[in-house]
Amino acid sequence: MALATEPLRRGLRADAPRRFRRPNGWVVLSYVLLTLGAVLMVFPFAWMLLSSFKEYREILSFQIWPERFTLVNYVEVITKTAFPRWFLNSLIVAVGTTTSVLFFCAMVGYVLATLRFPFKNLIFVLILSTLMVPTEMLVIPWFVMSVEFGWVNSYWGLMFPGLIPGFGVFLMRQFFQTLPRDLFDAGRIDGVSEFGLFWRIGLPLVGPGLAALGIFAFIGNWNAFLWPRIVGQSTSMYTVPVGISNFSGEAATQWNLIMSASSLAIVPVLIVFVIFQKQIIEGVVLTGVKG
Repeated sequence: MALATEPLRRGLRADAPRRFRRPNGWVVLSYVLLTLGAVLMVFPFAWMLLSSFKEYREILSFQIWPERFTLVNYVEVITKTAFPRWFLNSLIVAVGTTTSVLFFCAMVGYVLATLRFPFKNLIFVLILSTLMVPTEMLVIPWFVMSVEFGWVNSYWGLMFPGLIPGFGVFLMRQFFQTLPRDLFDAGRIDGVSEFGLFWRIGLPLVGPGLAALGIFAFIGNWNAFLWPRIVGQSTSMYTVPVGISNFSGEAATQWNLIMSASSLAIVPVLIVFVIFQKQIIEGVVLTGVKG
């Protein structure tokens, strides 16, 4: 029995120094720098959130913690401004655009990854080339198109530039390319339609890519400012970023109300991030590996 336990004891003695190793200086420095970076990034959001519960005089005193938490600022923003309408507009635009991105980008990515047809690679290169064009250069053509088709100051006008982005097509193509072709060939032999292969076989297997794309699309469209500011020409069609920008100009120095409106604006983004943070990380990692 003593002979049987001797190797185990040796292993414990060999592992003991590793278990109680002194921390590496570079590791400690990395943690310190990361902590400082996290504090610098979180502090503005914490200041905004705490300021939204302060009275106006407390904000001018530059004290971090409010003397007395109050919801008066939120009540005033919700009842005396068009913020509920702006919030609804942003929600409609973000949800509608995200739904379109998930369906059509996945469909185009499936076609480019699994089907064979002439000029397929050329079409994919042309789609990728749209990523190199700055949004500012597309604003004028978009606006002319919106005027011609009567889309100015409408939900369709707010949404159409982001319905099928080139990045979404690229991302989904990369995911579909990792799936074995034999899987789809077997489905074709069994008589499954091409759309059935896409819907019933392809989509369930690229779940992480869909999750990552959906989150990026929702957050991007929720935070969009330039195009909604141009095409939404009435207060009733403002989105949250545009409405807060306009409200900031009207409220001037009422920082307590501006902070409350800004805090309400980030609630959906925080909810999406908290719920789907695992999918965000997994999607980004898998995109880097599969790309």
